[in-house]
Amino acid sequence: MTELRKDNTLKLAAGLFIAGLIYLLLKEFQSIILPFFVALIIAFVFEPLYRWLREKRLPAAISVIVVLLLIIVISNLVSLFVVTSVNSFQSALPNYQEKFIGIYMSFANLLESNPLYHQYVKNHVDLAGMVGKINFSGMVQSLLTGVVGIFSNYILILIYVIFILTEIGSIRVRIQSAFSSDRAGKISETIGNIFNDIKKYIVGKTLINLTHALLVTFILWLFGADFAIVWGFLTFFMAFIPNIGAIIATVLPFTSTLMQFDSLALPIIILILLVVIGNVIGNILEPKIFGNTLNLSPLLLILSLIFWGHVWGIVGMFLSVPIMSIIKIVLSKFESTKPIAILMSHEVRKGFGKGTKTKKPKKEQNKEE
Repeated sequence: MTELRKDNTLKLAAGLFIAGLIYLLLKEFQSIILPFFVALIIAFVFEPLYRWLREKRLPAAISVIVVLLLIIVISNLVSLFVVTSVNSFQSALPNYQEKFIGIYMSFANLLESNPLYHQYVKNHVDLAGMVGKINFSGMVQSLLTGVVGIFSNYILILIYVIFILTEIGSIRVRIQSAFSSDRAGKISETIGNIFNDIKKYIVGKTLINLTHALLVTFILWLFGADFAIVWGFLTFFMAFIPNIGAIIATVLPFTSTLMQFDSLALPIIILILLVVIGNVIGNILEPKIFGNTLNLSPLLLILSLIFWGHVWGIVGMFLSVPIMSIIKIVLSKFESTKPIAILMSHEVRKGFGKGTKTKKPKKEQNKEE
């Protein structure tokens, strides 16, 4: 019994030491590790194109160059529109700040005219005095700076993308050379399943977020709202943060339209449409596509947001859910770690954690043979 306690104590101490070491590495080497995670997402998004080019008998080097050129063209076109819109938005922020303070003061005066406010609230909350503490323009600027900061190490991200794509393409060949045929088959199948599930999640989530962002941009443009591209760009990234991100991506455009339009009718219509789109995508479309992949515990989501936000700031908050989803996918593929993947879930759905294997398409099997 004493030896068992000693063994458990040693395991706990080792676990805490490893956790502390990982935290220090993530914090100290942020400038190297953070671009890697961004590159990993980009690489998985463009991996189907890379694989298709390889299937057309193009050399690996040419395939990587084609993908790289496409990434550069897309990123430059997007940055051209976004940076121009963000600069215009930042120059207009002081006017929005004044309008925001005016709306807030009108709301505060309305509440203060109510007898119930004087009876129960006035002694505890000074609504008029709080206006000096509200910095709407500063909050939005910090958020946009954090989003744009994701691509601050652009060259390093592109270098990572090159290596990740080439590694994905050659890993099966190296496994078959390194191990016996039976063991190589099992390892290759497990890694293949992990890659397929991660790719399905990243590609699917990116496309869904892009669809969400385009719909938000179109609705705002249709009603003549200012800075539709900025809000669409922000929606794309905020959609990676479940619940909280969707709320922020809805409240900010709504607040902007409140300050832009004189009447309440248009902002309320826009708010209703944004809420409907967010709910349809978040509660109907994503569960049907991803199943258990996005079925993460709400407590885990909050803790991961706090942890990754503390480690990497706003960028870490954007990446927290993709990182946790990837960790859950990897853990679910091994019998010894499946219980942890189940504990990470919010709802244990039928068939999850029973050791089901993802069969590879016959086309891929024939190629490997």
